[in-house]
Amino acid sequence: MRTLGPVSFVDAERQRLDVELGERSYPIFIGRHLLSDPACYRPYIVGERVMIVSNETVAPLYLDALRAGLKGFEIDQVILPDGERYKDLATLNCIFDALLERRCGRDVTVVALGGGVVGDMAGFAAACYQRGVPFIQVPTTLLAQVDSSVGGKTGVNHPAGKNMIGAFHQPRAVIADTATLETLPERELSAGLAEVIKYGLISDRPFFDWLEDQVPALRALDPAALATAIARSCENKALIVAADERESGQRALLNLGHSFGHAIEAGTGYGTWLHGEAVGVGLVMAAQLSERLGWLEPADTARIQDVVALAGLPIVPPDSLPSERWLELMAVDKKVQRGRLRLVLLQGIGEALLTADIDAGQLQATIAAAQGATA
Repeated sequence: MRTLGPVSFVDAERQRLDVELGERSYPIFIGRHLLSDPACYRPYIVGERVMIVSNETVAPLYLDALRAGLKGFEIDQVILPDGERYKDLATLNCIFDALLERRCGRDVTVVALGGGVVGDMAGFAAACYQRGVPFIQVPTTLLAQVDSSVGGKTGVNHPAGKNMIGAFHQPRAVIADTATLETLPERELSAGLAEVIKYGLISDRPFFDWLEDQVPALRALDPAALATAIARSCENKALIVAADERESGQRALLNLGHSFGHAIEAGTGYGTWLHGEAVGVGLVMAAQLSERLGWLEPADTARIQDVVALAGLPIVPPDSLPSERWLELMAVDKKVQRGRLRLVLLQGIGEALLTADIDAGQLQATIAAAQGATA
């Protein structure tokens, strides 16, 4: 089994692991009932002012608990509309408006309370406001707890492409309260599992093997299974981010399935498909293309499709996108270099690679075959 970095047990209720980035290193706390614990926040807040960014779905559930954990600080808040379709520059400006109206200075700490959309937007606002202020991630969805809250990628969407406007800005801490998952809709929980599965496929085959047995327990919100999956996913991501913070090489592997998935999101309209649903299909299509190229055994492709389906995720793409539109959308991808599309594919379960050695005909055939499965 691949050796992972150590996880510290702060106490019986929580775990801690660290993203090692020199002076930008930060902890990830994982456990139940962390939201209202001042000890999780105080060491990581700069100054006395806090701006909480949340949305209209999460705030009624958890804002009071967070404010209790931040007692003693001067607290302001901005509540955004909920949904991927609001992950844009216009909504981002609401955060800037709130910071300016409250006359916040560089000593304000932005705290993101919500899922991936809130975390990405709050982090991007923190990266830009007065050329950068600190922020803390408090993710409340599985997808955010295992993926988007860790690593410092922040940004917003553009109609031409997902997350095309953004910045790298590391949080000062990530506080993943697993109790928040108990209010997560089943569809959102499944969407988060797509990113969990991704980590097993990239470089951790034992984790993938474990997931084949444990996905039902995860969907049933088994506390032990959830704690293991979140910690293992964060460990995997922390290792990659520490080795390649700004995605000059290895970090691009974290985008397995995402080139296909982002095309689905942009092509169907942001919010129609959840990000994790699109990534789930993307994982299957990446496996299918890898098999067509002779890199992946058919039995492994079948295993990947089965575990994605077991997670409650779609395994076939929408049939509403013509192949020309697919290729057009995939061409607006952050991994495109010198006009050449690069994709993350598989040479085996736990063995991902980034390659531009892709036959266009095989790519088109993969898209056509996947869409044919929807008929």
